[in-house]
Amino acid sequence: MPDSGVSRAQQEEHTHIPTKTGAAPGAPTGLTSPAARRAGLLVTLVLGGLTALPPLSMDMYLPALPEVTGSLHAPASTVQLTLTACLTGMALGQLVVGPMSDRWGRRKPLILGMIVYVVATAICAFAPSAELLIGFRLLQGLAGAAGIVISRAVVRDLYDGVEMARFFSTLMLISGVAPVIAPVIGGQVLRFTDWRGIFLVLTLVGVALTLVVWKWLHETLPESDRHTGGIGDALRTMRGLLADRVFTGYMVAGSLAFAALFAYVSASPFVVQEIYGASPQTFSLLFGINSIGLIAVGQINGKVLVGRVSLDKALGFGLVVISLAAVALLLMTSGVFGDVGLVPIAVGLFVLMSCMGLAMPNTNSQALMRTRHAAGSASALLGTSQFLVGAIASPLVGIAGERTAVPMAVVQVVCALSALACFLLMCRPWRTGTASPQGQPAAGG
Repeated sequence: MPDSGVSRAQQEEHTHIPTKTGAAPGAPTGLTSPAARRAGLLVTLVLGGLTALPPLSMDMYLPALPEVTGSLHAPASTVQLTLTACLTGMALGQLVVGPMSDRWGRRKPLILGMIVYVVATAICAFAPSAELLIGFRLLQGLAGAAGIVISRAVVRDLYDGVEMARFFSTLMLISGVAPVIAPVIGGQVLRFTDWRGIFLVLTLVGVALTLVVWKWLHETLPESDRHTGGIGDALRTMRGLLADRVFTGYMVAGSLAFAALFAYVSASPFVVQEIYGASPQTFSLLFGINSIGLIAVGQINGKVLVGRVSLDKALGFGLVVISLAAVALLLMTSGVFGDVGLVPIAVGLFVLMSCMGLAMPNTNSQALMRTRHAAGSASALLGTSQFLVGAIASPLVGIAGERTAVPMAVVQVVCALSALACFLLMCRPWRTGTASPQGQPAAGG
């Protein structure tokens, strides 16, 4: 297996855990001692749990969206703002927590964020109105952002090049289990309680993950590598990152692809249940199948393609297929082929979702390969961009009401084609100047 670019001594320094074997959490997979394998598995599971929490918070709640509209006497467009609020919070929270983690380390901001997440989620369970639920979801997103941004920064602390791309694909496998099982769990919870019970379950999950982080996730950013400046220094760092055309290209392309995905996430409960008359359990099953497709393609990317095919080629292919699937969905939902029914729509959504397994890990890897000394700030920009664009896409899918899927398909087409154009025009993958599959910057510009 290729070397991760992180020495054994660096691993010990990063994790601050002296061991007899020299292994540490996050140790490269090239270390073959049993202790090293256990340590690597442990940090993988912890980071996987942190990246799984946001989709868990979103997807367990999805089958309950139609019920929430009746319970709180609010229109669907207002209830969909509970998703927008959570996404907006996650976007803004990353922008704050990322630079904080570059200055004070990864562990303290993460634990603080997890505690606030637990409190906010518990409050959501008792929200008496849609407006208050929106406000508490915003707070939930602000706090939950810590897990998203810091998990990516920890990966950048410990890995580089091909190993980083593979680790992101592994995280996709772990975090991908969340959207597979979350709607199923949510649908089953609704059999015994109402939507408020879903937030109580999420509160317990948050408590458990907080305890795991407290006990097993150790510091990965040495004090010598931390930034000592204040807000001004953080803003200058981010401005420098945004001035990098290629970094910004990957960031925007990944964000637009994420928006196409989230257009599906926010609209699918109404499309599948209200338009096509499926039950919450059927919706959960279809959502789980689509998530399995995303996981499978992500693993093909990490286990088969990375190291054999350039990341840009895999990314470009994924964006092309996503665009074609979005166009097909628009043609079907607009009635060009007549009333096609649920099955063809489900197939189109499956293809679109699956190819996100090529788009998301490769945009993150290519962008972070260019940021060795500001991983927290870079991760914050990546996450903020993704969630802000997703938050904008969310209300647009319901702009024409609950009885048509055309707005969902239109948003997906616009986002997918824009992502492909941004990748081609800004990253210019046919030229030098972007990171190679081995993570070594090529010469030229």
